[in-house]
Amino acid sequence: MKTTVIIPNYNGKKFLINCLNSATKSTVSASILVVDNGSTDGSKEWLAEKYPQAGVIAFDKNRGFCEAVNAGIEAAKTPYVFLLNNDTTIASDCIEKLENAMEQDNRIFSVGAKMLSMQRPELVDSAGDLYSAFGWAYAIGKEKPESRYQKRRKVFSNCAGAALYRKEYLEKTGLFDTAHFAYLEDVDIGYRARIAGYVNIVEPAAVVLHAGSGFSGSRYNEFKITHSSRNNVYLIWKNMPLFQIILNMPFLLAGFFIKYLFFWKKGFGGVYARGLLEGLRLSASGTGRERKVHFAWKNLRNYCKIQLELWVNLFRRI
Repeated sequence: MKTTVIIPNYNGKKFLINCLNSATKSTVSASILVVDNGSTDGSKEWLAEKYPQAGVIAFDKNRGFCEAVNAGIEAAKTPYVFLLNNDTTIASDCIEKLENAMEQDNRIFSVGAKMLSMQRPELVDSAGDLYSAFGWAYAIGKEKPESRYQKRRKVFSNCAGAALYRKEYLEKTGLFDTAHFAYLEDVDIGYRARIAGYVNIVEPAAVVLHAGSGFSGSRYNEFKITHSSRNNVYLIWKNMPLFQIILNMPFLLAGFFIKYLFFWKKGFGGVYARGLLEGLRLSASGTGRERKVHFAWKNLRNYCKIQLELWVNLFRRI
């Protein structure tokens, strides 16, 4: 057994049956661990009755995505951990395909699955992430035909809703940053891996269906916009050395302004602006200063490669 499937859950009882049914039908053996974030919908009791073979870590309250998956990672006894959203259904050979891809290169930090829309499985939900000098993270292939994405490729980072990570490397880079609570935490950990010289790839043969906001809520809401804008600022502060922030400042300011106009038209301009201010406060806080990735000359080549990618991704969204 090489992989532990870690499923964070918060009031997701209605999704868990499909998720767990598919995970238990994997073509390779895998341990399953559900981390419950203080659910009040009977999830824990249902798990105990219907899936006693699944391990459960239960929090007394919602501690956020990062604390949940970190608890699962720390409890895992396998070399790989597969982080999986509760509103997903995986193909029977998904884990096998991810493991095979991981073993192609010992530099690989994470392997992402090709996530398809559960409502329209002919369309991509995510095939990895790009990140640009605008400070924008893009889900590759979002709402595009899945037939276009058939080749394994390197990506900036992977969506932690369906990605296999090498536990040994997670322990070297540090686990998911709990200061994020939710949103962009997967870009942050992928960024840290890139600074350290590791590689993130997507394996399109590993398929996952994802319900996402089509079932679980609005694509734009105050909680999501506040946390994503806050974490966007923190992500930049945390991972970019000062000289890189200065180099990218014109692009970053343009990116923030364009995003502000976008959310202002949707009636969330004030929410977005408050999120940016919260991001500045977090970056300046003791936590922000403590968790900043400090520049090391040995990683200069990796910083240069990342910077070139940030510039290229200004003109690329595929």
